[in-house]
Amino acid sequence: MQRQHLFTRFLVTAAAAALLLSGCTTGTPPTGASMAAPAVESYTYAQPAQTYALPPEPTDMFFEDYGVRGFVTAEKDNLSTFAVDVDTGSYTVARAYVEDGLLPERDSIRAEEFINYFDYRYPNPEREATFGIYIDGGATPFLDRPNNRMVRVGIQSYAIPADERKDVALTFVIDISGSMSSDNRLGLAKRALYTLVDELRPTDEVAIVVYGSDARLVLPMTSVAEKGTILNAIGRLATEGATNAEAGLFEGYRHASSHFRPGAVNRVVLISDGVANVGNTGPDAILRTVKEYAGRDITLTTVGVGMGNYNDTLMEQLANDGDGFYAYVDTLEEAHRIFVERLPSTLQVVGKDAKIQVEFNPAVVARYRLIGYENRDVADDDFRNDEVDAGEIGVGHSVTALYEVEPVEGMGDATETAITVRLRWEEPDTAEVIELERTASLAELNTTFTDSAPRYQLAVAVAEYAELLKGSPFAYESSLDELQVEVDRINRLITEAEGSEDKAVNEFLRLVTMAAAAQE
Repeated sequence: MQRQHLFTRFLVTAAAAALLLSGCTTGTPPTGASMAAPAVESYTYAQPAQTYALPPEPTDMFFEDYGVRGFVTAEKDNLSTFAVDVDTGSYTVARAYVEDGLLPERDSIRAEEFINYFDYRYPNPEREATFGIYIDGGATPFLDRPNNRMVRVGIQSYAIPADERKDVALTFVIDISGSMSSDNRLGLAKRALYTLVDELRPTDEVAIVVYGSDARLVLPMTSVAEKGTILNAIGRLATEGATNAEAGLFEGYRHASSHFRPGAVNRVVLISDGVANVGNTGPDAILRTVKEYAGRDITLTTVGVGMGNYNDTLMEQLANDGDGFYAYVDTLEEAHRIFVERLPSTLQVVGKDAKIQVEFNPAVVARYRLIGYENRDVADDDFRNDEVDAGEIGVGHSVTALYEVEPVEGMGDATETAITVRLRWEEPDTAEVIELERTASLAELNTTFTDSAPRYQLAVAVAEYAELLKGSPFAYESSLDELQVEVDRINRLITEAEGSEDKAVNEFLRLVTMAAAAQE
């Protein structure tokens, strides 16, 4: 749906980046992240990265540029290790730009959040296994490197029936500052909360903390059996004051801690445009608080609303440190997707500190590159270090990673093991650490693009969209116009194969078409 107002954008200066995320510089992971130095080769290209005509100078949009991964020589470093990422905020932020006829700020593009926005319909694993690993791949039409393959690594957690999920104690921390006054901010947040409360059970509980210049409790922890009381509290929310995010989160965690429910899911949900302008506006003190309470099993989900004065960087980092996930809600339909369709995976974690390690056999694979996950690196030696913080996966959730792989000359049809994928996580209820492994050969990944699984084709097309918007040097040989043709075909293929249309894929086709028009 085309919105009437114009979203604005902003290239973050070094000073602004330092204010927003202390210790984090362009291309560098957040302070405290454990990172190996992979043997990344440098390249020159026959032609430069594709450039786009940008709209007028934007204002007050804050993003962090984590760079673009290059190829790694398998003989020098055959291990790729990263924390899982189930965030989707980057995709919906980009969607908001494109629907206003603009191309998104390149620094806002995190390819893995584009890829993981979509449902790839992986099989549900056995309950006893908790997770399944799925590997497929094949050729891609978007490269001028014809011998290379795209490899999809999929992780799927067991989807429990809705009536078996744990009870939840949710503490909403809601930004009611003046910057939230427009209808696509606090108004949208209120409608999203109405939607969520209708999906909760009478045995669940909800509390509401608000913050402007200061913070206060407007609804103490209340059983959803008293739904009218909760809805009335939501309805009375109105904007006021400046933005003291530190005070809001501190009060939210204090209340959640004092009403902690053993055996339930205890979660703080921050809804904000992410901009703090009073209190401790730097992130250090807030992030320390978030990490401390995550260690007490009170996790954090951040939900971003509004643009043209929006801090994507802070919202993503808060969720990362709070052992939760980050989403951006731009429409009521997206609120329904996050708070209703994804409710079980939003609330209940089945894999804590989940890490993926992919091992490439140098006798078969010459080089590889992981698409995205630039700020999710984990040192290879820390894969089995269970003290290292990683990612969390909810029930029924999936995680997808794509690699471009270059075979050793003459080994494109090799049947020996080329790729070994390992997933390691902690079971939340028992604290048992489990490791799962699966292997694949290049012979298994030797299909043409059009003969490969339709949703594998979708994942590759989504990754290409992200790389084109990012201006990746690995996408210079493609274009949004060419991508639009492929996405149209993939959309029709999925509809035919599955017997019904996928709304998200239909929308993706529309966004690619609009982005192609916006670059002209």
